[in-house]
Amino acid sequence: MAEPASIGIPLENITVSRSVSIAVVGNPNSGKSTLFNRVTGLNQRTANYPGVTVEKRTGKLTLGSTVFDLIDLPGIYSLSPESTDERIVVDVLLGRVAGTPRPDAILAVVDSTRLYQGLFLLQQLAELGRPMVVALTMADAAAEQQIAIDCDALGAELGGAPVRQVVATTGKGFSALRSCIAEAVERSDAETPLFWPALRREAVALEREVRGSDVSLVDIERALIDDDPVGVEAIRRALGPEGDRRIAAHRSALCGDQPPLAVESRKRYRWITDALPQLQSRAPAPLRWKRRIVDWINRPYPATILFLGLMATVFQAVFAWATPMMDLIDAAAGGLGEWVFSTLPAGALASFLADGVIAGVGSVVIFLPQILILFLFIILMEDTGYLARTAFLMDRAMRAVGLSGQSVVPLISGFACAVPSIMATRVIPNRRDRIATIMATPFMTFSARLPIYALLIAAFVPNLTVGFANLQGLVLFGLYLLGIVGGIATALLLRKSALRGPKPSFVLALPEFRMPNVRTVLMKLADRAWIFLRRAGTVIFAVAVVVWALAYFPRAEDIESQRVQAQVEVQTVLEGEALAAEIARIDNEAAAAQLAQSWLGRMGQGVEPLFRPLGWDWRVSAAVIAGFPAREVVVAVLGTIYAVGSEADESSLAERLTTATWPDGRTVFTLPMVLGLLLFYAWCLQCAATLAVIKRETNTWRWPLFAWGYMTALGYVGALLIYQIGST
Repeated sequence: MAEPASIGIPLENITVSRSVSIAVVGNPNSGKSTLFNRVTGLNQRTANYPGVTVEKRTGKLTLGSTVFDLIDLPGIYSLSPESTDERIVVDVLLGRVAGTPRPDAILAVVDSTRLYQGLFLLQQLAELGRPMVVALTMADAAAEQQIAIDCDALGAELGGAPVRQVVATTGKGFSALRSCIAEAVERSDAETPLFWPALRREAVALEREVRGSDVSLVDIERALIDDDPVGVEAIRRALGPEGDRRIAAHRSALCGDQPPLAVESRKRYRWITDALPQLQSRAPAPLRWKRRIVDWINRPYPATILFLGLMATVFQAVFAWATPMMDLIDAAAGGLGEWVFSTLPAGALASFLADGVIAGVGSVVIFLPQILILFLFIILMEDTGYLARTAFLMDRAMRAVGLSGQSVVPLISGFACAVPSIMATRVIPNRRDRIATIMATPFMTFSARLPIYALLIAAFVPNLTVGFANLQGLVLFGLYLLGIVGGIATALLLRKSALRGPKPSFVLALPEFRMPNVRTVLMKLADRAWIFLRRAGTVIFAVAVVVWALAYFPRAEDIESQRVQAQVEVQTVLEGEALAAEIARIDNEAAAAQLAQSWLGRMGQGVEPLFRPLGWDWRVSAAVIAGFPAREVVVAVLGTIYAVGSEADESSLAERLTTATWPDGRTVFTLPMVLGLLLFYAWCLQCAATLAVIKRETNTWRWPLFAWGYMTALGYVGALLIYQIGST
């Protein structure tokens, strides 16, 4: 038997890859996300941290045999968290988040033009005792402002951490930065700098008292400074009832009777004031024309005019510019559906593919143009530095209704479409403000309501002139005002009840105006689109298919046979356009009959007693139920129910509505009933996409269910009062 062959590989040629976790941390608007995108490229993944709606963005960087897992953390000013986003940053850095290992190293990102501001966080990060690399972004802007930073001196102050200046938009300095990252994780002998030695002494003393527990020095320090719940609880477990007293004693020895956060700020900023002259030199920059324009824009009146103009542009873009693309998507879905009907034999399979699957996918994709346009504006405003100015400008006005200045962009965008507007609330760091804004946004009158408004107003509101205005236009304007009033009142009510709490401190550093990076903008835009399609889109599609099944099944064979027989009979006596019109009439009446006996029709008849006090018959009730996935289908469903076809135009359908009667001959669509129906649609949340996105953004079904129930109740009561009072 032959000897088995052996292959020899030199040991030095064998490489074993390993993975290292790095947290990317920095102040808001420091260029952190741009740097993250530049380092990781398209090798990224977006998810949520467990139990919260804070995004977890991770990416990979491979250097030699080492794979670096980078975590792009939300912007933060210090390790004393004020919001959910900031709490996540602290918990990730300290290894407290399930499914996210404690970072092996830190990539700290600091704006070169704002070193004074960034040094506070750098002190706290350096004291964590982890390998750290500092990236000073916007080096080109610093050079333009004649700011020179001694990177070696700064690194020495931070315990030998390598410091490199980079330009994230162009990639300048990234080769040296990558080398520093690879070298930093190998350093194990670096000394941890202490910028407030007294804090470490008290923490070490308290650590001796809780020896044997799993609490770390950093946990103890944060417990002494800002009552960090994890550190406080660990100390209580170790010391029992004595824990709170020992924390208070060490805190008193450290800060006396002064607030610990205030003492920490004074200590750290005193070090910054002393060290900054040795770290940075700055020559007086000449007053350029760009600086003059920025100074003028920052004034109240020009800023207000610019804001109103920009919001008008955003609204016009989302509401009008997206229309051609949405029409194209709608036409493509419709054309594909017609092809399916013409290719497959008539029946459940053809209807499922055309009216269920294709129409369901279309109902998801049709939102993409609005989402992409809205987020393009938001990303551009954020990356240029204008979004922070908008929040500052509107903060005082929005606080009067319990919100913050950061709520204004999502609320105004809600007039175009609630789905991208609710997704845009991610710019609001305070959870209470974010949820209040989310709950208020669906009240804004967006485009999906307009077909219903146009149909009912044109058919039932007299076309009269009132002064200089048209009565129909005044009613439409009133519906817009109703939405605004409902949204503001809801936000105010929530902030005084379920979301009651102290008004959050509004800390905001106005960044310099900068040109956005095209690559970063496109990556962020693609990320937003993918999140919507993957998460919200699945719910919208599922609901659309369910509603199709309710409207299609069961099928009545006698109605179908009567339809075929009637078409055969008319073909013997008519021809040409008269024959086509009569066949269309027969098809429409058959479709109406099938819908009446379908599960959807039976549901409408079943809930008719509930809506009869509003003046609705079963046909209106069925249309409201069918419109749950999206209000846009209500007009089509009404067209089918009233036997004018799903492609009914407003004039033909309006004529049928005006002649619709109850079995006893009474008119269904009276003026009080129509006004109540308009108010119902103004206030009722009837959009599966909106509910799906609310669930996505709040990470629970509690808030979308509350929004649906609350807004439905408001719409019902309002319609009830209008109909009952108007009919007496």
